[in-house]
Amino acid sequence: MSSLGDRLRKLRKLRGLSQRDLAVQAGLSVSLVRKLEQGEREDTRIETLRKLAVALRIPTTKLMSDEQQAYTENDAQSEVWTSLLQAINNSEEDTSTEPPPTPNGLAQAIKAAVRLYHEDKYTDLLTVLPMLSRDANALVASDSGTGSPLRARTMQVIGSLATQTRKFDAAEASLEKAMADAENTGNRIEVASAVITWCWLLLRQRRLEEARTLAVEWADAIEPRLSKATDTEIAAWGWLLLRGSAAAIRDNRSDEAEDMMRLALAGAVRIGREHGDYHEYFTTFGPATVQMKRVENAIVDADPARALRLSVQVPKTLRVTSNNRNRHMLDVANAHVMMHEYNEALSMLWRLKNEAAEWLPNQQYVRDILSTITDKRRTLTAEMREMADFVHLEL
Repeated sequence: MSSLGDRLRKLRKLRGLSQRDLAVQAGLSVSLVRKLEQGEREDTRIETLRKLAVALRIPTTKLMSDEQQAYTENDAQSEVWTSLLQAINNSEEDTSTEPPPTPNGLAQAIKAAVRLYHEDKYTDLLTVLPMLSRDANALVASDSGTGSPLRARTMQVIGSLATQTRKFDAAEASLEKAMADAENTGNRIEVASAVITWCWLLLRQRRLEEARTLAVEWADAIEPRLSKATDTEIAAWGWLLLRGSAAAIRDNRSDEAEDMMRLALAGAVRIGREHGDYHEYFTTFGPATVQMKRVENAIVDADPARALRLSVQVPKTLRVTSNNRNRHMLDVANAHVMMHEYNEALSMLWRLKNEAAEWLPNQQYVRDILSTITDKRRTLTAEMREMADFVHLEL
């Protein structure tokens, strides 16, 4: 298997560029390009790979090895996650002496779990998920005819938490079951919901081509007539487009990303508000959500000025889910960093620390942002050190 340096050197020469030419066009130092080609730096951020891909006029994935495209989780599973994996795989018998779960009771439990997720109470959520999974398995085993959609939604909650906290083994196991159960319902919106979360997992694993292809495939499959479609149908379609756009912009397919964003915005305008039940409970879709994703794409496209302009246009009165809002705040913080406005960026991070204390330390993005800030400072303030400790950034 070729190294990053070998791939980069070959592609640079095919374009007839010197190392200095490539560095200038990519906005990187000649030293970094040289180190990458010589193998002194094999592991680099995806933002750097994308800058090189833009300069070379290729998809980002052309520079990525199989190992870089697929994140491998090295951390040992905690006891709770191990128990949850057993529950997902139905490898533990239901030994409860309580009456079997009812569809209505499980549905209410799922809604309560989703509230914990949106309130960023991950520790509390992780405590209840093994039990929720076992109840969902028991309901399916009872052959009541209502188990599959409820287990699909249970598995989607587990998959979302696992993706959010980078427990990718558990994410894949739960989302595979979510998609299988959703398909058993014969409801395309149920399947699309699971696909949307699966695409998010693929994005976090840097499997960009898979995410883009899957999102486009399903967006085409459920494309609604905007004049007649329900808000739920439009929201599911819109989220598939947002996932596809996110994958495309990261893979240096800017035109495709913009086309999908434009379609998603048309759907959001048609709804006219933040619609919260494409999957009855899990996230929102509307003008504010799409506008936040436009900011995200501008950041990936290394255009912080545009990102800040777009951020001002995010409707303030429309309610979005906490994860979308939190991610958006990191994008705005990153835009300030890219504009060398470090105090503004730190202010955003402290606001997130106060408002999303369990969510923030799980984000590699915040460590990248804070690392950029601290690298520019000769001496660090007490606030910087406290934030670094909070998000587990080694200084």
